[in-house]
Amino acid sequence: MKSTLNFALLQMDVQAGNPQENYLKVQSMLQKAVSADPIPDVIVLPEMWNTGYALQSIHDTADQDGNETMLMLADFARKHRIYIHGGSVAVKKNGRIYNTSFGFDPEGLQIMEYSKIHLFGLMDEPKYLDAGDKLGIFPFNGIQAGTIICYDLRFPELTRSLAALGAQILFVPAEWPNPRLHHWRTLLQARAIENQMYVVAVNRMGQSDNTVFFGHSMVIDPWGEIIAEADEQEQVLTASISLDKVQEARSRIPVWQDRKPELYPNQ
Repeated sequence: MKSTLNFALLQMDVQAGNPQENYLKVQSMLQKAVSADPIPDVIVLPEMWNTGYALQSIHDTADQDGNETMLMLADFARKHRIYIHGGSVAVKKNGRIYNTSFGFDPEGLQIMEYSKIHLFGLMDEPKYLDAGDKLGIFPFNGIQAGTIICYDLRFPELTRSLAALGAQILFVPAEWPNPRLHHWRTLLQARAIENQMYVVAVNRMGQSDNTVFFGHSMVIDPWGEIIAEADEQEQVLTASISLDKVQEARSRIPVWQDRKPELYPNQ
């Protein structure tokens, strides 16, 4: 296990309903990320980057079984010997559409698949998408990591469940829009503090129809301190983390030993 990891977060614009353009953009930004110094150990993408929220055409543009996405990301991870958290993409399975994350290790082996559990009615997700029904916990660099997607962030019991299963890092790909920047930053910091874990959050930027996305991707340490934050422009945000900080936080404030789960069984 490497105790210090270098991250590259791909904060990008997304062309709604245009997977071909978006795959080319991701390929370009992946190449830019591995050209950085230091070379990242981990690259993370935003939510629904293949199609955006062009939901009315999603049955025609979603990635069939995730094949194109998985092939591209697995090949890149293997070639450059890095981890990739693929954000999430629209995936068609058995005639249904899911908002799904894929993750790959430096061998190019798939280590994670998670479909968004909480669908966001204000962006019509329940009309077009099906919800996942499994937690996003997975092995990562010798530890456990967890993933949620965008609106999942508003459900603290989901992240707490991942932390209780051993997650030390939480990945949060998102398309989180204006005007809720304060909610975005506050909720991300809260999840980090209450679970004493790193939070790595990648939000898209740009505009889709009348919705503006503000970016502000960020990496937050287990004390809730923001150690890297993007602005509203397209960019590759880099940050380094030390996994030793997780154990430091958990030993100095023993939240996990002091919990009383028998008194809140529904949590």
